[in-house]
Amino acid sequence: MKRWLLTGGVGFIGYHVAEALLARGDEVEIVDDFSESPYPTRYKRRNEGHLQSRFSQVSVVEATVTDRDRMNALVKGKTGVIHLAGLAGVRPSFASPARYAEVNVQGTASLFEAAMAEGIRNFTFASSSSVYGNSTPLPATEDAPCTEPESPYAASKRAAELLTKPLCAIRPEARCVALRFFTVYGPRQRPEMAITLFMRAVIEGRPITMFGDGSMRRDFTHVDDITRGVVAAADDFAYTDPTDGSVSRNQGVRILFEDGSRIVFRLSGTGTEGATLRVYIERYVGPEGDLRLDTADALAPLIAAAQEVADISGYTAMDRPTVIT
Repeated sequence: MKRWLLTGGVGFIGYHVAEALLARGDEVEIVDDFSESPYPTRYKRRNEGHLQSRFSQVSVVEATVTDRDRMNALVKGKTGVIHLAGLAGVRPSFASPARYAEVNVQGTASLFEAAMAEGIRNFTFASSSSVYGNSTPLPATEDAPCTEPESPYAASKRAAELLTKPLCAIRPEARCVALRFFTVYGPRQRPEMAITLFMRAVIEGRPITMFGDGSMRRDFTHVDDITRGVVAAADDFAYTDPTDGSVSRNQGVRILFEDGSRIVFRLSGTGTEGATLRVYIERYVGPEGDLRLDTADALAPLIAAAQEVADISGYTAMDRPTVIT
């Protein structure tokens, strides 16, 4: 049985990763600071309760990854570390750049140092597609240059990648994987993300707020596909599509704005529309730090587009009210 230290394990992605590891019989110790933003504390407490009610081999520790002494103690006896904790969000990072650097860079460094001192070989952590910036040719590949981040958040994630790379290079036995998530959605997702706000507005008959001229593009990835990738990376084997063992291009859901009154959920890399919604759109100037394009040249998802779009409406309706006041 593997024993994992999972930071951020009662957050959105962390919950699903914890569930997957526990369901196969692994032991998971979760570290989370239960902060309010960007994922509400009440959501984290709910997720904690659901995991503890279903699995006996899970424990939860309330701590921050910047606490070096706690991290040194918590890594002991672990098979591997999956580090998903951190501050997320492009726009909030402009107001608190020092805090983002402290948590996302210093926190990652402290945890990595503790893991290596304990002799842990596998260290897997969450980066972001935001590291590519607007200068990277798209669709982005893993070896594409990431030299001009557009926000303090993106810079902090790229800094964490750059920091761990040379440290791993001097430890041939170590394996450190940075996973650049393209906007993740699914059950239990963060309430302030665009896809939740869009669908909630549709359900409630309100207009949708659109920043910029409508030319921005985003690839969204279902949390089930992200979970499979995280677990595969932590287990130290390549991710393949279990339906045929092949590796193919990304076909996640892409959201497009068309003709000022229509949102199209389209299967990325194709001309196929999974669903179309007629809405009223209110336009605003785009905020600093948002990428014009954020699309991937990656792996095919296992969650079909039609299922994804149906899920958007279902979990948004069930999770109301989710606006933080």
